[in-house]
Amino acid sequence: MVDSHTFLVAKNIMGALATIKPGGLRELHWHPNASEWQYYISGKARMTVFNSAGAHTMDFNANDVGFVPKVAGHYLENIGDTDLNVLEVFATGDFQEISLNNWIRRIPPEMATAHLNLDADTIRKISADVGVYILPR
Repeated sequence: MVDSHTFLVAKNIMGALATIKPGGLRELHWHPNASEWQYYISGKARMTVFNSAGAHTMDFNANDVGFVPKVAGHYLENIGDTDLNVLEVFATGDFQEISLNNWIRRIPPEMATAHLNLDADTIRKISADVGVYILPR
């Protein structure tokens, strides 16, 4: 990942290269400060985006371009049998994201139990590591 914290002149643009192994998943997340453009370098992907109009799922192959509006929840899965390589680009110098897992771990447990029907043991099993972005098969 390259943003203004690692490349000081990148005040209005940042990028990340994601590699997802076959069967792997880029966990459900959203970006509060920028829309996301994706260029699919190799592999086969399926992306689902959630917004006020509902959920939309599309498949992508090498040389395709994807787009996710700012604050829209989305996840990306590798549906092929080779590595999926995706270049993600944002019109901001400051990368921000909120993952569903980390959001659940940081809200009061009573709220997660009441609204998401998750018991305390299930909540404790969710990783609190903010560095976990890609989940293996």
